[in-house]
Amino acid sequence: MAEINASIGFDRRLWRQDIQGSLAHAAMLAATGIITAEDEAAIRDGLAAIAAEIEAGTFAFDPALEDIHTNIEARLIARIGEAGRRLHTARSRNDQVATDLRLWLRDAIDGLDRQIVLLMKALADRAREHAADPMPGFTHLQSAQPITFGHHLLAYVEMLARDRSRLADCRRRLNESPLGAAALAGTAFPIDRAMTARALGFDRPSANSLDAVSDRDFALEFLAAAAILAAHLSRLAEEIVLWASPGFGFIRLSDAFTTGSSIMPQKRNPDAAELVRAKTGRISGAFVCLLTVLKGLPLAYGKDLQEDKEPVFDTADTLSLALAAMEGMIRDLAPDRARMNAMAGSGFSTATDLADWLVRTLNLPFRTAHHVTGRLVAKAEARDVALADLTLAEMQEEEPRITESVYEVLSVAASLASRRSEGGTAPANVAAAAERWRLALS
Repeated sequence: MAEINASIGFDRRLWRQDIQGSLAHAAMLAATGIITAEDEAAIRDGLAAIAAEIEAGTFAFDPALEDIHTNIEARLIARIGEAGRRLHTARSRNDQVATDLRLWLRDAIDGLDRQIVLLMKALADRAREHAADPMPGFTHLQSAQPITFGHHLLAYVEMLARDRSRLADCRRRLNESPLGAAALAGTAFPIDRAMTARALGFDRPSANSLDAVSDRDFALEFLAAAAILAAHLSRLAEEIVLWASPGFGFIRLSDAFTTGSSIMPQKRNPDAAELVRAKTGRISGAFVCLLTVLKGLPLAYGKDLQEDKEPVFDTADTLSLALAAMEGMIRDLAPDRARMNAMAGSGFSTATDLADWLVRTLNLPFRTAHHVTGRLVAKAEARDVALADLTLAEMQEEEPRITESVYEVLSVAASLASRRSEGGTAPANVAAAAERWRLALS
């Protein structure tokens, strides 16, 4: 029973928030006349001393006391005596732990947001640097149309911006104070919940005491947003793994973000990217874990809710590490411009430009232009040449009105320059978008 019941092994991470909440609670108890000013001063001094002990590593955590809340309260009573016993007036561990976790998660979201911004800055910086450098754009992992490397990197800036928005929404919704809901029904003491909410930086007290102690939506929403963020990091990590492989050869990572082989001396393995990719599993698993804990759980509090903390703690730690690694890799990677440029025109990637030319210049319906282009691609494929290497006569066999000016749209550079629509890959677009993001993120 002692083994399964204790949470001090992991919830000791809440000690700062537990002391923060207790200080606000004690100040409110004194302000409302529930305890004396002298008791509140003793509690304040005692909690400050306990914080110093924990900071110094001299605090003796006792597994027999189950959790961080009881450990701190027991130490407070040992230090200041009777005044310490008054701290828990009008409070339960149920509203206490719900408050602590909201405070902890609020801080964690703020920290992760700062890291996301750093990664977005790294991507925007590299995007500006490579705004005009061609690379192949893929669909189905097949060469589709030329894009720029900067344009590709900016796609992840957009994804991360949505991740920031989701986490900000989660933070806004979690910012209600459960403190004062007590065990589940509120309290008969004349407490001031608005006072403690303000003191702890919450927007308001929670409106329903039952919901306040049993709600873990905020943790579940964080894990859902974290899982989406992790999936985005995993997609970028997968591309780094592909780009760094000899088959692609688009980038090179330094020794700082690769490892060697125990047997093959030539290997440069992108282990940091592979681990970011793999850690997505534990984050999405954490979401499923807590969702399963909450499913079918009756109101109000059950000890099942003790299982909320480890998934949240582990996810925040894992995301922080993954974001740091990803920012490092983005700043570290060295693109092979020549290789990417050579590959940008492969696979008849300017075929769409040819079809568009037929529509604009000859006024063909797009579907007809599509079929003509398809026949020209087949002809070039049969000859093992690029579209631009077909002679004018060969092209005119499929559409007699094609003129010499068609060759002006068949180069990678011309294709890129033509994609000037909003959000398109034209180098001028990419440079402007990268600069907008750099300014916004500064």
